[in-house]
Amino acid sequence: MTGSAGQPDPEEKGPRRRCVATRESLPKEAMIRFVLGPDRVLVPDLSGRMPGRGMWLSARGDVLERALTRGAFMKAARGPVHPIPDLRDTIVDGLRRRIRDAVGLARRAGQAVVGFQQAREWLQNGRAALLVEASDGSAPERARLVGHHGVPVVSVLGAAELGSVFGRDHAVHVAVAPGRLAEGILAEAGRLSGMLSTAPAPDAPGGRGGRKQGRDAGRKAGAGAPSLPNEASPDSAEKAGPRGAGQDGAPRRGADRKAPQGGAGGPAPRKGGRQGTRPRRGGEPAVPVTQER
Repeated sequence: MTGSAGQPDPEEKGPRRRCVATRESLPKEAMIRFVLGPDRVLVPDLSGRMPGRGMWLSARGDVLERALTRGAFMKAARGPVHPIPDLRDTIVDGLRRRIRDAVGLARRAGQAVVGFQQAREWLQNGRAALLVEASDGSAPERARLVGHHGVPVVSVLGAAELGSVFGRDHAVHVAVAPGRLAEGILAEAGRLSGMLSTAPAPDAPGGRGGRKQGRDAGRKAGAGAPSLPNEASPDSAEKAGPRGAGQDGAPRRGADRKAPQGGAGGPAPRKGGRQGTRPRRGGEPAVPVTQER
């Protein structure tokens, strides 16, 4: 169902979206929106404002490949889908452009400075909420600049890309003031890092598959464990031997109170009673039994 132009569908309202490939529910800032263009061409909507019913995907390169090979977009669109050529490269280039544009907006608004000395002054004065560092810059120099300042660092653009924003051949250190522009740069850099990564994300623990594996492992461990005779339950001990003696022949608790008072030749008969014997289980010697008249 298609919404009105420029407006998201009702099911897209809210801070989180469900990935069509992994079925994870994530913040939309960490995802890529796709729409169907003319002739059902799959188009990435990096701004999230294009008309049409959106299909959301986690901003990870491995998830994009999985969605394309397993037909996740076709299932979500309920029909054939035609991805544009070099879809991943198109997304990466678009995210780089969005970061450059956001840094340029911050520069024109007076919310960004470039250079080691200027960035260090902003950090020392508490004016910097974000550092944009060139990915091909010097790592020791970056560490010396950041120091103990607890500000996030974005390093996804090269020195030439950063320099083009400030009208220079290259730029290595850029400090950005707090605000929506800094938050947008940080979010776009997270999406770009995910699309550039090739390592698959680990599955979440505690899922359905993990519980099943735990149950199977428990069954195997129980089947292979040796049985210990001294750790039997009271019911099994009751069935295994007679009253007053354990499986190892030692008297049980209370057996001395029930023992007969006779000598070695046999038990003393009770007065007015009739003495007999009861065979013990398992081929053991008979146990004297006294039955009341």
